[in-house]
Amino acid sequence: MKRFQCLSLPVVLVFLLTLAACGSSSANTSGNGDGNTSSSATPTTVASTTGNALRTASATVGGKAVTLLMNEEGMTLYYFMPDTLTTAACTGGCASTWPPDLSYDSSVPTSATALSGQLTVQTNANGHQVEYNGHPLYSYSGDTKPGQTNGEGIGNQWFVATTDLAMNNGGAKATPTSSSYQSGY
Repeated sequence: MKRFQCLSLPVVLVFLLTLAACGSSSANTSGNGDGNTSSSATPTTVASTTGNALRTASATVGGKAVTLLMNEEGMTLYYFMPDTLTTAACTGGCASTWPPDLSYDSSVPTSATALSGQLTVQTNANGHQVEYNGHPLYSYSGDTKPGQTNGEGIGNQWFVATTDLAMNNGGAKATPTSSSYQSGY
């Protein structure tokens, strides 16, 4: 009986900590240290049939107001320039730094909120990876709080996924549209 009581206390503590961590869904960011990023937003949930839920939030990235995509935990989603319409270039070790946004199955996500682009799922080396306008989506391990955009512009290859991200043109690499700041929108 005493063994059961000793084991149940850690389980209860883990449960309570998990509950406390789920208490807030708003994003408040003051940047990534380079002065390019700030965000203060309340995410809007975009529900999908796959159990994966995307959110959107308004943010300022590179001095430009954008609506960015976030995963269900409120972490910013990114796209990778070398990805093509049929292949995710970030797999294996890369995916440990840039975790892919995965769906529970290969069902096409649907949204409860209107998006200007299209959500799909690509089955690739990472699993059933969620895409927006043909771009596989990833989070960044360097973002430690919801709404941060610390991965923006890394290696001039990683960019925040925004609701106005252009359609991936069948194997052509995405081209950031901002000429003064390579931001990806």
